[in-house]
Amino acid sequence: MTGAEAAASGAEEPSDEQPVGIDELLERVRAGYERIEAPEAHNALLAGDALLVDIRYAALRERDGLIPGALVVERNELEWRLDPRGSHRAPEATSHDLRVVIICNEGYASSLAVASLHQLGLHRATDLVGGFQAWRAAGLPVTL
Repeated sequence: MTGAEAAASGAEEPSDEQPVGIDELLERVRAGYERIEAPEAHNALLAGDALLVDIRYAALRERDGLIPGALVVERNELEWRLDPRGSHRAPEATSHDLRVVIICNEGYASSLAVASLHQLGLHRATDLVGGFQAWRAAGLPVTL
């Protein structure tokens, strides 16, 4: 099937790229930016230098608590809420230059979310190494 035939039929053309596993994908994604540790994220929040965004699902937030001052955005809404040009953006999403720190439960899903935000032009987006669990283990503030 030619490329034109594939496009007309809705079929995808075979790719020369080899599939990767999730560990390799995470490694590739993380190579494109510098992740931060919990104390640095806390200091950035206190200084007003970063917007912390908690993407954990509701059951985890209810079980473990919240980071005071963090914006809660469900993962499936993240791009719409943080796109500074979007009609559904959060009021905090003011610029593509905004420093955003994405926080998931353990620091895996957040890395993939950062890759998506980079594609939207949020070039300063990063994530928290170890996620919320690292924040809590560091003894940083949590509200129940």
